[in-house]
Amino acid sequence: MNHTAILNLTTDLGYKGFKEAYMRQIEDIAYHSLGFEERLYQLLQAQDVFLNNKRVFMNLKLSKIKNKQALLEDLDYDPKRKINKAQILSLASMDFIRARQNIIINGKTGTGKTFLAESFAIRAIQEGFSAYYIRTATLLEEINLSRIDGSYTNLVKRFARYKLLILDDFGISPITADDATNLFEIIEARNQMASTIITSQLPVKDWYDYLQNNTIADAILDRVVNSSHRVFIDGDSLRPKYGKIAKDYE
Repeated sequence: MNHTAILNLTTDLGYKGFKEAYMRQIEDIAYHSLGFEERLYQLLQAQDVFLNNKRVFMNLKLSKIKNKQALLEDLDYDPKRKINKAQILSLASMDFIRARQNIIINGKTGTGKTFLAESFAIRAIQEGFSAYYIRTATLLEEINLSRIDGSYTNLVKRFARYKLLILDDFGISPITADDATNLFEIIEARNQMASTIITSQLPVKDWYDYLQNNTIADAILDRVVNSSHRVFIDGDSLRPKYGKIAKDYE
């Protein structure tokens, strides 16, 4: 059998990673000294890497993460920010997702809460987990619209499905008692099933009053706060330091 037949078959099967690796083996004489099993293993490994990279690319695209260049390796550990590096490195293992735990990131505007949350989400996607980013106000708006058009049940199921959900800017705008109830429904659907990262300028101690519904506030705090890692970012806004790209660190 000639090389053309094999290349045509890999094209028909969609085995792009396998095909590219096979072409390298044809062109590089160094591969010719390897045994059949080793060459086959490398071809299959190349296909596996290709599929994994494709999956990561697609999940990243579907995640709605704004800054897809946000990486934990680029996190600014300036002492003034008082970020616990050991804590971040521990969370970077993604064990909090495996344990279905949450993260609450607190800090003033512009200090990098969103950047950190999205960095965790990108790492999660690289590790094979699904992730989704949404501002809390946008989520509440989508819930209200879904109740009107009859798609509410499907919406709750969709948000329950993500292994990691980022709720950004919690507490930044007024919330009604109905909004608090709707937010609870999403949190309840994910409780002990998946992980959530909440970023907020509002200190956790003020969340109870902010939610305006004592029963719902108790339920939300019980499900989120009691199973969360608390990350605090201190210091001033990063906008003066990073100029035009500061929005990526908000």
